[in-house]
Amino acid sequence: MPAYHSSLNELDDVRQVGNMAVLPIKTKIRGPAPLADPQQPDIIDETLDLFRANSLFRNFEIKGPADRTLIVLILYVSDCLAKIGSYRTPPSLIEAGKYLNTLSVESFPIPGDANFALNAHYAAPSNRADSDYLRQYLVQVRQELASRLVAILYADGTGKPSKWWMSFQKRRFMNRSLGN
Repeated sequence: MPAYHSSLNELDDVRQVGNMAVLPIKTKIRGPAPLADPQQPDIIDETLDLFRANSLFRNFEIKGPADRTLIVLILYVSDCLAKIGSYRTPPSLIEAGKYLNTLSVESFPIPGDANFALNAHYAAPSNRADSDYLRQYLVQVRQELASRLVAILYADGTGKPSKWWMSFQKRRFMNRSLGN
């Protein structure tokens, strides 16, 4: 059974930095990402929808630049779940939001950096301006993803993260981690 790919691979007129797509997102967080149509799913919606299914796969055939963005975001969700699961007592909704927001803005490697986990599959940005743009885009997307993930994890109102999501905290998509 093949892994699930991004439906945004077919979008035309999408900016690429390296060989990674800079896709529009629905957000109120300031940053360089283009704004998406609020009625249509964006890359963050796709990531959250496909995370649990794709995290069961060890192999993933990249079919386009949106898949590369999807891979980075799935690995980030995995890191978020590991961060929340690392605390002795489960954090509250507010604490989890703070922890994940801090994680999203911490320094992290981007394609082309020596310690980026998937350099073999990603092209480095062509210049310093593109590198800075990609880093800013990923920070914005990570912040938005973290806020939507917290909303999903704590949607049941019990004050504890969903066990159905937390069961994936030890799973590694493609046996990789962005590993901060």
